[in-house]
Amino acid sequence: MTEMNATAEAAPRRRMGWVLAPLIVFAMLAAAFAFSLSQGDPSKLPSALIGKQAPETKFPALAGLKDAGQQIEGFSSEALGKGKVTVVNFWASWCVPCVQEHPHLMALGERTGVAIYGVNYKDQPSAARRFIGRYGNPYAKVGTDSSGRGAIDWGVYGMPETFILDGRGRIAYKHVGPITEQSLNREVIPAIEKARAASTS
Repeated sequence: MTEMNATAEAAPRRRMGWVLAPLIVFAMLAAAFAFSLSQGDPSKLPSALIGKQAPETKFPALAGLKDAGQQIEGFSSEALGKGKVTVVNFWASWCVPCVQEHPHLMALGERTGVAIYGVNYKDQPSAARRFIGRYGNPYAKVGTDSSGRGAIDWGVYGMPETFILDGRGRIAYKHVGPITEQSLNREVIPAIEKARAASTS
């Protein structure tokens, strides 16, 4: 009788083991995947657009954003690739890494003289204006992507992201995540110089 009871009690435990095993394996795989992502360099994520023309997009002006009393213009992909290297930076006021990146964008414009075009992503115009008012405006033009459709077309993973386009409007380099002092010096500025050389050759 005791053996029968032990067998009866063991059966549910075995069934529970078969149910839990796949969940445990899945959890372990998910944890390993998350760890590998956290250890990797997000700027190394691939982009299918490298070497191709910028996607056909239009980014309307950020309403109320002015310089010397004049509305700062938005832009479209047609404005890119007019013989000069340009930088397109996707950002948002609610994005903490964008705050960390902003001084380096200011330095980028000052050190290279390159035109930086900003794309304000899924943001409130008033919040975006406050952001620029507080941290400064590195942008020659500021467009908006309120629906997020433009970011999808450009293959944006998240905020912030930065693209360098050569003089023909082709995407030469993509930086995922915030630009840091290190990446500015080692990656971004060299990529601009390389794109400039390619544009004049």
